[in-house]
Amino acid sequence: MSGCQGCRQEDAAFDLAMAFQPIVDIVSGEVWAYEALVRGRDGQGAGQVLKSVTPENRYAFDQQCRVAAITQAVEAGIVATGARLSINFLPNAVYSPLACIQLTLRTAAAVGFPTDRLIFEFTENEEMVDTRHVGEIIDTYRRMGFATALDDFGAGHAGLSLLARLQTDVIKLDMELIRGIDASRPRRMIVEGLLALFARMGITTIAEGIETVAEYRILREMGVRYMQGYLLARPGFRTLPAHILPEGEPLRLSA
Repeated sequence: MSGCQGCRQEDAAFDLAMAFQPIVDIVSGEVWAYEALVRGRDGQGAGQVLKSVTPENRYAFDQQCRVAAITQAVEAGIVATGARLSINFLPNAVYSPLACIQLTLRTAAAVGFPTDRLIFEFTENEEMVDTRHVGEIIDTYRRMGFATALDDFGAGHAGLSLLARLQTDVIKLDMELIRGIDASRPRRMIVEGLLALFARMGITTIAEGIETVAEYRILREMGVRYMQGYLLARPGFRTLPAHILPEGEPLRLSA
């Protein structure tokens, strides 16, 4: 694959590091995936790093994030855990799904990370120039054996209309829907409806931004299996942090 015009651009290099936050399977008690979160070389926050991303260099940024996520996750020991790796990507930086994935494949091969454990995650909040193109990316990645995830669902203006056009393998419920859900009947009703809808569509649901035991408990009672948030584990800079379950033991499936 020779690549596309965007893939041949010479852009400035970014000095990137990654933090990794667990997505926990509360049934098994194990980490289902680690999300790679971009940081500066010395741990600067994502906002500081993203200030330097422009339409002219976003392809280089997207590619370098993928490389950093895979190489640093392997250095941190992810291969032995069996967990997946969720990488945030910019759909508008992908000129050609097949051409723009080649560096990712070469990197995974070079460091020995199984590509069937890759998840590519994008946010509902990102402005999408062409949703048909994003759909092509999702379809291409699925054919190649990757999973895709839609982040921050419920926070952006598109919502269900976007879901009607783009079906990812995973949807992450935005923390604004999760915050205080134990004390909010409207939030519970909305999330219950979404969980039923996603189940019918064959979509895996992750609840993110969980910060209290009360939020964890109500979501567990509602049947959410995969959770992410400070209550379970904070991101580890260049490391795979330990996680805890508030109840002490994994939730066992009934026989």
